[in-house]
Amino acid sequence: MKITILGGGHGCYAAAADLSEAGHEVRLWRRDASALAPLAAAGTILLEDAEGRREVPLALATPDIGQALRGAQLIVIPSPATAQADIAAAMAPHLADGQVVFLPPGTFGSYVMARQVRAAGSRADVAWAETGTLPYLARKHGEREVRITVRALRLPTGVYPARRQAEAIAVIREAYPCVHACGDALSGALMNAGPVIHPPLMVMNAAPLQHFERWDIHNEGTQAAVRAVTDRLDHERMAVREALGYGAPHYPLADHYRNDQWMYGDAHQRLVQSGDWREHIDLHHHRYITEDTEMGLALLASAARWAQVDAPIAHGLLAVVGGFLGRDLRQGPRTFEALGLMALDRAALQQHLHEGERP
Repeated sequence: MKITILGGGHGCYAAAADLSEAGHEVRLWRRDASALAPLAAAGTILLEDAEGRREVPLALATPDIGQALRGAQLIVIPSPATAQADIAAAMAPHLADGQVVFLPPGTFGSYVMARQVRAAGSRADVAWAETGTLPYLARKHGEREVRITVRALRLPTGVYPARRQAEAIAVIREAYPCVHACGDALSGALMNAGPVIHPPLMVMNAAPLQHFERWDIHNEGTQAAVRAVTDRLDHERMAVREALGYGAPHYPLADHYRNDQWMYGDAHQRLVQSGDWREHIDLHHHRYITEDTEMGLALLASAARWAQVDAPIAHGLLAVVGGFLGRDLRQGPRTFEALGLMALDRAALQQHLHEGERP
């Protein structure tokens, strides 16, 4: 299958290498031509995982998004949600009927990007989808080198518009057989693990994160008190899902720590042992704040307000992070209020997510 990867981060390089090694024709686009140059010149990504290190050839690495998207059946965007607006603007003129766009994860980006592309004038009949986590726990180790510590075993995926679910899931599963349908785009967004695991870790590890040059939030930073807050926040997420009518499995984050039933299976110890997550985290600019808190957690809190679900942990964490950022995070760009969804009743919301905007 012809697959295009958009972006230059850890997940993008991991996806490009992994899918190319699986036999797909993979094209990687990165806006920063100079940063992409070493990979483009070599024509390969150096992949390291449990099987060792090897060079994986790519069909194309290019800063030309039109060239990258031409003829692609599946477009994978593992980039942070903060980059989605710029990517949507760049890709809008080049999309074609029948393409499937997959955001792993999306922070409701499947809905937001679809609307932005349509507003930019694109009439392409495209299906958008998002899942609950990156397909990989991975870190880049050089200009064209990536290490994959864990691959996902289960990827619950929502589709926008939901009427395109069957065809979108079928295309995505050619690349990621572990994908399974979980309903519409909002269901997919409420599977996102980042807004549940990362905000408590940022707030409750704020002092060591600012004191030490490097700190492992998943090792020293994950203690019983932190886990307790994370579990309560996840219960709020699952309560919102149930209030919205989304059924199990909800993939409780507690399974990430206690058994092999979560999206990555039994991965927590491998994540810690890799050492790749002992890193510097800037509490103002890291994506755990700008993406998972300002966007993802704010989305969850707003969905709780819409569904009239009590969510004191979500709102409390937003208040604390807003305190050190100096702004009210209840007004975030991914909230129901900002997206014009707060006034919709249940039937209207479901209809909107199912039908989408017709070409």
